[in-house]
Amino acid sequence: MPEFRNPNQGGGGGSQDNRSLFLMLIVGLGVVLGMQYWRAQKNPALESPEHPAAVTAPATAGTSSATSPTAGTSAAASATPVVVAAAQSSTTVENTLYKITFSNQGGQVTSWILKKYKDNSGHPLDMVHDGAANLYGYPLSLYTYDDGLTKQLASALYVPSATGTLQAPASLTFKYSQGNLSVTKTFTFTDTYVIHADTEVLRDGAPIRALLSWPAGLGDMETASTYVGAQIDTSSNGKTDHLSFKKISGGATLNGPFDFAALSDQYFGAVFMPDKPDDASIVTFQHKIDIAKVTASSAKGAAPASKELPILGTALGSTTGHTATSIFVGPKAVEVLKNVHTADGGNLEPLLDFGFFGPIGKYLFLGLRAVHSWIAPHDAGVHNYSWGWAIIIFTVMINVVLLPLRIQGMKSALKMQRIQPQVDAIKAKYKNPKPTDPKAAEMNAEVMAMQKANGVSMLGGCIPSLIQLPLLFAFFTMMTKVVELRQAHFFWLPDLSAADPYHILPILMVATSFLAQFYTPSPGVDPQQQKMMAFVMPLFSGYLTWQYASGLALYWNVGNLVMIATQLVMNQTSLGREMKEIAAKRARRKVAAPKPGQRATTAKTIQGRK
Repeated sequence: MPEFRNPNQGGGGGSQDNRSLFLMLIVGLGVVLGMQYWRAQKNPALESPEHPAAVTAPATAGTSSATSPTAGTSAAASATPVVVAAAQSSTTVENTLYKITFSNQGGQVTSWILKKYKDNSGHPLDMVHDGAANLYGYPLSLYTYDDGLTKQLASALYVPSATGTLQAPASLTFKYSQGNLSVTKTFTFTDTYVIHADTEVLRDGAPIRALLSWPAGLGDMETASTYVGAQIDTSSNGKTDHLSFKKISGGATLNGPFDFAALSDQYFGAVFMPDKPDDASIVTFQHKIDIAKVTASSAKGAAPASKELPILGTALGSTTGHTATSIFVGPKAVEVLKNVHTADGGNLEPLLDFGFFGPIGKYLFLGLRAVHSWIAPHDAGVHNYSWGWAIIIFTVMINVVLLPLRIQGMKSALKMQRIQPQVDAIKAKYKNPKPTDPKAAEMNAEVMAMQKANGVSMLGGCIPSLIQLPLLFAFFTMMTKVVELRQAHFFWLPDLSAADPYHILPILMVATSFLAQFYTPSPGVDPQQQKMMAFVMPLFSGYLTWQYASGLALYWNVGNLVMIATQLVMNQTSLGREMKEIAAKRARRKVAAPKPGQRATTAKTIQGRK
């Protein structure tokens, strides 16, 4: 048996063994460190596939060179912990209003269901436009001014703080770190439509501009009109702007301050409300989409026609690189918007745009809603007849309020007809001069003096029309702007904010408008002109309501029926009978009076017969 020698004992062999052992330790340590470094660079596996965890690569020894521009970057990269998930996972957060599904790929939203609303196919309404998101990005992804970095942030597998289903109130954090890049996205959820987001992207430890985005469209966009009607809404220092797609430049940056910035359509909106409005900036997106090929959701079926339409999006971030903002995704309902507050203490009510007659439309809807609350205090107002009955009752109330003005208008028209012979005599005296003739001013002055002496107002007969027309135009806009009327049923009408599918109400519009014209005496109007208007105006009203909101046609028809009923009663009064007699006399005079040249022609004919 050979003798074993202790290397620590004296002798020449011990020294050689010490050197060999030391060399083996150095080589082994180098192999271990090399393997760790290689694994860190190759997206290492996680500790547990069921719950993604972070993998940390320790810093390697070494010093940075002041003369090498890459040495500092390499040191910073190796010092950054690598945080990458091994596989895709999802996390769902819900309360009574929404159900939001996040993917750890990009830490972004793949589904945002509003539980109280449905799409046109009857499915739960998903505010994520799947088709557009597949092309242009998903909600709450990060946008940077570097396309490559934007794609990296959207495709990276983040490590979530939780998977499965969370019940709000809750919070969810996504983390990602690779090379010299580090990203943190934290979302906080409450029992309202509002969530809060806090995001930061660091490169070499320094923040870079990364905006939180809603890149392309809303999930309720199912028809061409909803695409074209979408807009970017911004509020700055209390002033609200509504920008249509024609005013949007894709990729444009708008600097704040911004109280809020939103992508919205007729009924819903996705709104960013920065914690620090002064530091906020937004980017606007405009893409093109073929609605025949791309649908808002795979469950909704094909779009009605092949047509390339614009689809908008927006992103909001802080100029400091650290973005903190509240996010509202929900209906543009008045009561909901009033209770969503921005950082400056305002609310989102200006998001609801009623157009040119906005103030009138707003108060008309508040009145309509008050009537609805009175007849159906516990009704959600979407799946029964209550909103239709509210429109009918509200229309009757408006016409009752306007009835004194209508009576006053008839009295004023009657006074005008009583002095009409005197007016005709004045015009005959001046031989009906042209408007450019100096005598026309003298004639008009004399006519006005005579009217004033008899207590006649030129505008007296026009006041009811001057009031009713703005109301009609305001209803015209309001009916397609309030989400409360969306999908509100009424007998054969499936949606009061959409056209009558059977065109029953537009046909009734023609009939009721004709009867309203027929029963309303117009003693000051030429009989031929009156006949023409009796046919033209009803046809025009039917045309307006043929493809427009059936709620407007219902309002207009009820108004005509009320007008016919009140006019029939007023025609039996002494005022009404006198107006009818004046109108009949005027018609007889028009028939009896020969046209220019008719008398001479008749005389020549008689002479020829002799």
